[in-house]
Amino acid sequence: QVQLVESGGGLVQAGGSLRLSCAVSGRTFTSYAMGWFRQAPGKEREFVAAISRSGGYTSAADSVKGRFTISRDNAKNTVYLQMNSLKPEDTAVYYCAGGLRVGAATTRALKPNEYDYWGQGTQVTVSS
Repeated sequence: QVQLVESGGGLVQAGGSLRLSCAVSGRTFTSYAMGWFRQAPGKEREFVAAISRSGGYTSAADSVKGRFTISRDNAKNTVYLQMNSLKPEDTAVYYCAGGLRVGAATTRALKPNEYDYWGQGTQVTVSS
């Protein structure tokens, strides 16, 4: 049974920072390309960032480029999302996802339905 458990969300003022973590268990972590997505109330789930199995390739949505950084520690079976210069429009539930067949460098990595496993989500609220 594969499990993804996010942590690190919370309430922060605009301009602040948070670091999300996603711990993965149940299968070889390096089998997965990993992604972060977010979903605000009344909106569809949207791509935030992705990272390749080795960690050597990353991509990010235009809305977060220069502010958010995805990384992974394969020894700890954990993927991270460092979020800086947070804005109120970043408020959402953030989800990590693992894809066995998706490549982080492909457009498929932007699509939620390309991922096989999901965490339960962690709330991020940015106040103005």
